[in-house]
Amino acid sequence: MKISAKTHTGQVRHVNEDYCAVHELGEHATLVVVCDGMGGAAGGDVASKSAADFVVETVQNAYRPQSDSRFIKHMLVAALSNANNLVFGLSQQDDGLFGMGTTMVAALLTAQTVHIAHVGDSRAYLYQQGMLRQLTRDHSVVQALVDSGQITEVEARIHPRRNLITRVLGVEEQVDIDYCEHPLQEGDIVLVCTDGLTNTVNLARALPLLLEQSLFDELAEDLVALANRNGGGDNITVAAVRI
Repeated sequence: MKISAKTHTGQVRHVNEDYCAVHELGEHATLVVVCDGMGGAAGGDVASKSAADFVVETVQNAYRPQSDSRFIKHMLVAALSNANNLVFGLSQQDDGLFGMGTTMVAALLTAQTVHIAHVGDSRAYLYQQGMLRQLTRDHSVVQALVDSGQITEVEARIHPRRNLITRVLGVEEQVDIDYCEHPLQEGDIVLVCTDGLTNTVNLARALPLLLEQSLFDELAEDLVALANRNGGGDNITVAAVRI
């Protein structure tokens, strides 16, 4: 597997509260964790890093090459649930961190399958045979409006409440975690990112062009640069893995 990852503060924020971790789990599996922290006087970066590091350590200790899909689902969902407990506990111990939380996408890729557990509006995409497909569904106010038919997906991109999320790790004692898995083929690309990228870059248009023009190793850096050219109004994080 080939990996391309980059995180950047953007053009407006002074602190990068995003966090990205990519770890190879032996020869044939890779774990990608992307978080977008928020809240607390200085807690967004603490929430994102603490949660991501916990999930990485958990998966590294538990995953084995022979692990089946049922085990991987249980492992990822439990890891995110326990990361929620960790961040919530930290926020209760320090007034300066009270209210902090983070989105998370944790994607475990093998040669045949991508397994994804997620909370919030950070996203995972699959680029397969020239087509881009969003694998996760945002836990956000505008996604609920789209699902109920009150607004269209086009309207959602510019809706004034598009940054309001309905689920986040660490803000409450318990959180619902979504899980999905999808088959992979050789040459597929799984891309995981925060909303600092998706709010400023049309990935369906940009990704094929960048893959034609640049080396895969430069993909994440090129996407971050494009987001910054388009305003860079938030922290920007992207991690891509090619099978």
